[in-house]
Amino acid sequence: MTILTVTARGQVTLRKDVLQHLGIKPEEKIELDLLPDGRGIIKAARPTGAIDGFIGLLAGRTKKVATIEEINAAIAQGGAHKK
Repeated sequence: MTILTVTARGQVTLRKDVLQHLGIKPEEKIELDLLPDGRGIIKAARPTGAIDGFIGLLAGRTKKVATIEEINAAIAQGGAHKK
């Protein structure tokens, strides 16, 4: 168990090992879900991934243009190990 101290201003500093465990890097956001029994669940906030935000993500980073068949194969391969 990790114990953290709350400052007089109500702030808490998460230690480096806690951030690493949660997979949170500097400048990233944290999500806190408050439960009715006074507990909370803390986790890394991950973007929902709307397609508008994805389009152009890799623009200019490669000269290769994927065919629709290559894209479909990559999608199929990415979901093949999920149940």
